[in-house]
Amino acid sequence: MSRIKYTKKSHRWIVKIGSALLTQDGKGLDYTAIADWAKQIAQLREEGIEVVLVSSGSIAEGMSRMGWAARPTSLPELQAAAAVGQAGLIQAYQTEFQKYGAQAAQVLLTHDDVSHRLRYLNAKNTLRTLIRLGTIPIVNENDTVAFEEIRLGDNDTLGAVVASLIEADLLVILTDQKGLYDSDPRLNPDAMFISEGSAMNPDYVKFAGAAGTAIGSGGMATKVKAARRAAKSGCATVIVSGREENVLTRLRNGENIGTLLMPEATKLAARKQWIAGQTQAKGTLHLDAGAASALANKGKSLLAVGVVRCEGVFKRGDRVNCVDGNGKIIARGLCNYASHDVIKICKTPSQLFPEKLGYMGESELIHRDNLVLED
Repeated sequence: MSRIKYTKKSHRWIVKIGSALLTQDGKGLDYTAIADWAKQIAQLREEGIEVVLVSSGSIAEGMSRMGWAARPTSLPELQAAAAVGQAGLIQAYQTEFQKYGAQAAQVLLTHDDVSHRLRYLNAKNTLRTLIRLGTIPIVNENDTVAFEEIRLGDNDTLGAVVASLIEADLLVILTDQKGLYDSDPRLNPDAMFISEGSAMNPDYVKFAGAAGTAIGSGGMATKVKAARRAAKSGCATVIVSGREENVLTRLRNGENIGTLLMPEATKLAARKQWIAGQTQAKGTLHLDAGAASALANKGKSLLAVGVVRCEGVFKRGDRVNCVDGNGKIIARGLCNYASHDVIKICKTPSQLFPEKLGYMGESELIHRDNLVLED
């Protein structure tokens, strides 16, 4: 029943294709594979499914076009490869989609586009408009301008962010692996395949490990974490081999392939989806045991009296991480005070704010409506 609910009855999909699949493990774009995926996506559209494609491959294709055998290490060269490769990538997709009367649309995002509320809403509206107009948005990270501090990190994460942006029903992560196992099948021949489970199962992150490839930037761990992020907006995730024949249409028919990771029953409110969807924080608040318990177990707002230390430089309204005494992130939220003021009011009851700050703002450091618990 789960397969039918999440694959056969869903109507808005995010399909993420990794670099290893798209570029023949770094040898250049696999035009035959792209043609096949385009055909399957066109078939999905005929059945009324809205599809947004999250595509890796720009840097790898740029490397191929420039004749580089090894991935460059300098940022300018990486960005140059992305600029060269992105043109070829979109051209390949557009050529194939036009065969089915479909219009491709390129959308390039960075962390800034989803961390600022106005730009987040603009990205959301643009994607939804492109879907409404019947196009196939092709989303990639804007590697030509992104640097480490503003990177989303990998396209698995980007897929989950886009799933939240457009409230997708299903995130399909096409990879070079069959799906998720309880241990590395390359090292353990007795590894058990996981066909279905909860995206929030903490064991799955441990099972996934952290292995990546020389071409891509992620591994199975990033895919499981992306599934957890997508689940917060009510989106299921399937991790499946992109080398399976007719993989998308078979998923649509409810076939039991890949690993289905199901979301929790309820969706986060839109504002909390935005907070949860951000991948970087401007600062860190260290909480005492009482404050950590109040957030984690009682659904309370964060008060300054429970904050023992503040790290980072941030403005009012910036996202910060809240950590317990062991340094574990337990929540993240939008802080009502800038860091220079937070430093002054750590361990301070709210009634003493005027004495410490010279003014009285909100009584909470982070209101519970602007707070998302970490899993």
